[in-house]
Amino acid sequence: MSTVALENKINYGHFINGQWILDQNTIPVVNKYTGEEISRVGNASRRIVSEAVTNAFETFQTKKLSTIQRYEILMRAAEIAKERKEELAMILVHEVGKVLKDARGEIDRGIQTLIASAEEAKRIAGIGIPLGQPGNENKMAFTVRVPVGVIGAITPFNFPFNLTIHKVAPAIAAGNTVVLKPAEVTPLIACKIAEILSEAGLPAGFLNVVNGLGQETGQYLLEDERISMFTFTGSPGVGRHIKNNTGIRKVVLELGNNSPNIIHKDVSDLDRAVELCVTRGYVNAGQACISVQRVYVHRDIYDLFVEKSVKVAQSLKVGDPTDPATDIGPMISEKEAKRAEEWIQDSLRDGAVLAHGGKRNGSILEPTILIDVKPTMKVVCQEVFAPIINILPFDDIDEAFIQANDTKYGLQAGLFTSDINLVMRAAQELRFGGVIINDVSTYRADVMPYGGVKDSGIGKEGPHYAIQEMTDEKLVVINL
Repeated sequence: MSTVALENKINYGHFINGQWILDQNTIPVVNKYTGEEISRVGNASRRIVSEAVTNAFETFQTKKLSTIQRYEILMRAAEIAKERKEELAMILVHEVGKVLKDARGEIDRGIQTLIASAEEAKRIAGIGIPLGQPGNENKMAFTVRVPVGVIGAITPFNFPFNLTIHKVAPAIAAGNTVVLKPAEVTPLIACKIAEILSEAGLPAGFLNVVNGLGQETGQYLLEDERISMFTFTGSPGVGRHIKNNTGIRKVVLELGNNSPNIIHKDVSDLDRAVELCVTRGYVNAGQACISVQRVYVHRDIYDLFVEKSVKVAQSLKVGDPTDPATDIGPMISEKEAKRAEEWIQDSLRDGAVLAHGGKRNGSILEPTILIDVKPTMKVVCQEVFAPIINILPFDDIDEAFIQANDTKYGLQAGLFTSDINLVMRAAQELRFGGVIINDVSTYRADVMPYGGVKDSGIGKEGPHYAIQEMTDEKLVVINL
């Protein structure tokens, strides 16, 4: 048995060497809408973490999967996930608070990430190196890409299926072993991923899962030097801690953002721009690092944009995430909803105007639109990670670019315009890892290179690009 019943709930411990190990030290997992305890997971000690890393390290040293085996395992995992889509989506609804339609969408995306990773397993290759200098006439050189070893994957709460797949599947595709630590508030879907991959034929030891608190279990992982690389999605503060504690080991950090979106007066479809900015600002209750947060609108269309935005926000259904019609469910906790509410109140005391929303009921925060905000307000200059959108006017596009860049973050930005010259300027001048034209900052295709600059992180995700990070390039020189 991979799980055991605990008062009619399912209790998970840790997944090590292909078996679930129960733990007497546990953490509750709650339904984010009702507050009801739905499960418990283990809280790994240093000994358990060491055991998981030892198993992953020894597996990497002694077992190898061929390219075709990696491909077939990941493809089978995708098929299993398709068959269990509704079960997996409901886990997201309960443990994340994600509304049902978004939960189904995340499972669909995770399936495609599995497929893309499987395909990339067959495309890993080095390059030929020309040695066109005197004395090298009888030499040939090329590179090969080899797996780095044990990868420590630390995943976030907001998209815990797809973003976990984004770390685990490329790591397996590249030939590595993985020790996964999911977010302690949303660990159940990661446990299901481990079960799915095991059922798909992944041998024991290639993926181990240690549940637990970040400041404890996560720290034990950081201190184990047998881990060759860390891949993390989460806050800049934790990302900085990881980087400071991993020495010269590889890291990929996908961190925060306070995404700017610029709506120029020559936008070809204003209604579409409004719809995208508002709805994408509230996806997953605004808890996405590329959620629309700052919207800079040319003054000529500013009033109309605000008016239309309020109407879209008013049309959204807020409440029970199990209802297929619900657009916005609870935040991850009442504590976070209170924090966001306090930020709203702080901005209002400092002169901001509430155009819509702003009320909180437990862990549910109404979709909120703020105007007359200042760049120094928390809701503008920090990552709000809540269903809050700020709409600011600008008179000159140079001013809009300056305001958009005036941030410590740099993940993605959006620009709506019909001017190709402005598009090319944005590509050069906006200091972000991704610049999205005529769509919002929230756009992400799972096969694209995804990553930020400045405090938004280092390295790239997307299966092809993650595999580049998760392999070392080795030079081979042959003396003929």
